Amino acid sequence: MKQLVIEIVTPSKIIYSGNVESCSVPGTSGAFQVLFNHAAILSTFEVGEIKIVDMQGKTIHYATGGGTIEVLDNKILLLAESIENPEDIDVNRAEKSLERAKERLSGGQKPDIDFARAELALHRALNRINMNKKYM
Repeated sequence: MKQLVIEIVTPSKIIYSGNVESCSVPGTSGAFQVLFNHAAILSTFEVGEIKIVDMQGKTIHYATGGGTIEVLDNKILLLAESIENPEDIDVNRAEKSLERAKERLSGGQKPDIDFARAELALHRALNRINMNKKYM
């Protein structure tokens, strides 16, 4: 069977390493799927869902906060800023993060608030909550 070798890494640990049939990523310019003999690519990806299909046909889902992907010679290196299995998501923590982000964004034009950062925090929190609800 045609396979890819994948390694999913965060700054603190290796999340997944092994052979897979495919990997779907929320690319910055749109979602894309990597299959056997995919063209070489170096790309960023956004907050969203990463889906891999292992060699037994099992689909594994992850919530991600963005990062970089490199595909070369049927090897995928996925460097994620953050990534979690839906079952590992602390929904209470994500809901608190969502509320904090909403408060920051509704605070008007305060000069000390980084609105881009607050908006990203809002998207990450929503993604984590939605992924947990979708797969749990």
